[in-house]
This record gives sequence, structure tokens and C-alpha cells, in this order.
Amino acid sequence: MASGPSDNIEALITTMARLPGLGPRSARRIVLHLIRKRAGQMAQLATLMSGVADSARECLTCGNVTQSEICPICQDPARATGEICVVTDVADLWALERGRAFKGRYHVLGGSLSALDEIGPEDLRIPQLIARITDESATEVILALSATIEGQTTAHYIAEALETTGVTVTGLAQGVPIGGELDYLDDGTITAALRARRRI
Repeated sequence: MASGPSDNIEALITTMARLPGLGPRSARRIVLHLIRKRAGQMAQLATLMSGVADSARECLTCGNVTQSEICPICQDPARATGEICVVTDVADLWALERGRAFKGRYHVLGGSLSALDEIGPEDLRIPQLIARITDESATEVILALSATIEGQTTAHYIAEALETTGVTVTGLAQGVPIGGELDYLDDGTITAALRARRRI
């Protein structure tokens, strides 16, 4: 009789296979690798995952993932440039940070407007953004949203909501393809798009 993975190992493979970018075969290879290295890598990974599960939280100001109430970017006085870069989710924030082109602060919406998914303005962190413009004396809001229908709908909604605030609203320009997701773009493309932003 063929001998397969035990219940716990199979459960780990199944759980790993649900992660973005992994399928059953990749998950199986990763789990086998970790089992072979369980004294080092697997134990360290388990400790780190447990620590992150206990300490990870959402920054009260911008929505970034952090281990304290306010993330290091929001705490850094050098980042108080008056520019707030609005992104859909934390992955986009991290993608922009990789390029090191933006020196201001961020605001994570937590999604995009979508009638199909029943996501309306009240489901996003738009009121918090409007409050921050006054609190932080913001001079420019950069809408770094994906060039998808949902992303552009969200951008137009925010631009209209900010009309009465007097803040300059800009968006990413060249280099971002239609339908493109920021997290999948290379650092050079993101940097070029950020520097060539246009007024909305």
C-alpha cells in the first residue's frame, strides 16, 4: 500500500497551497524542504510566524502593517512633507517603498470601490483620509491606485470628495499599464510613474 503524508503534514500542505502564488505541488515541495530542515528553518519559521500572529496590527494613522500602534513611516518627522500617497492595500505601499522614490506618508484604503463585490465608500478608509488632510496640513494627495476599472473609479470618487479641501490631487502617470497592479510592477516603472504624476 502506498504511504502518503500523515494527517498533520497533509493539513500543512493543504494550508500552504492556499497561499497566493502557491499550488499543491509547490506547497508539497516547500513542506518537504521544511521537514528536512526542521531543526533550523522550520523551528525558526514557526517562532517567527507565532510572533507575527501575536504582534502584527494595523497602523492607526495610515493602515500599514506594523508591530506598534503607529508605524515607523508615520512616526518619522522627515516624512511629514505634506504629501500623502493613497494606495489600495499594504502590498502597494511596500511596492512603492521598495523604489525609495516617495519621501512622504501613505494612506491605505483597504480595497477599491466595486459594485460587483458590494464594496462602497463606507467600506474604505476614505473618511480617515479626509480627516488626515486637515490634521497633517497636507498639500498634495497622490492617488497611486491600480489602472483597473475599480482603481480608477475609486480615484475619481476620492478626487471629487477632496474638491472642497483645497488639496492638490494627483495620480500616477507613465509606466503603469491599463489593468496593471502596482505590486507586480518593477521598481523603475513605479518610480517613473510616481515622478511623472499628473493632476486629477
